[in-house]
Amino acid sequence: MRLPPLTKARLIKRYKRFLADVVLEDGSETTAHVANSGAMTGLSDPGIDVWLSYSDKPTRKLAWSWELAHVDGGLVGINTSHPNAIVAEAISGGLIPELTGYDSLRREVAYGRNSRIDILLEDPARPKCYVEVKNVHLKRGDAAAFPDAVTARGAKHLAELSDMVEGGHRAVMLFLVQRSDCRYFVPAADVDPTYAEALRRAVASGVEVLCYACRLSLEEITVADPLPWHLAAPE
Repeated sequence: MRLPPLTKARLIKRYKRFLADVVLEDGSETTAHVANSGAMTGLSDPGIDVWLSYSDKPTRKLAWSWELAHVDGGLVGINTSHPNAIVAEAISGGLIPELTGYDSLRREVAYGRNSRIDILLEDPARPKCYVEVKNVHLKRGDAAAFPDAVTARGAKHLAELSDMVEGGHRAVMLFLVQRSDCRYFVPAADVDPTYAEALRRAVASGVEVLCYACRLSLEEITVADPLPWHLAAPE
């Protein structure tokens, strides 16, 4: 997925979840929108380098949006509105082999209990494939972990994916790691034990789990290599 032109800045502070004060390279200060409701552990320390996109749409309250952070020697995508588009583009381009071979791809399709599935893959010769995408940017040691905050909504989605399997369809939980420095994925059971247990139950019911890392630059974010996953941290 191509990114809009980005401007470098230095983070002053993130607050009220969706706001961040930054210093631009010309020394001026501004407030940027943060499209991320999570804790952003390790990604919002004052003084880190960040990259912002700019919009001049008159309907926007804030012209700047925080897109990338530079931590641990690399770039991390923090904008949680991007993963669905990144994954959809990767599926269409054949970069996720487990999800190829379908006749059509639709996004944000109503299903389940008043929910919308991120991606629905359909083909006349195959069962429907329901794909839920979760953005991952929390890193612990070599592991990518999710969630970084309690998510009752995430547990609900896993239950609905299990319902799709019971109904004869295919269901996939895809964790997209918007960074390139992790070796495997685990659920963050200490952050949200309910979600970790919901994931275990979903896997037992037949929900498939996929995890892919991203390749990031100041110009684009693309799906890179698959990562192994574990339901608990390996010994």
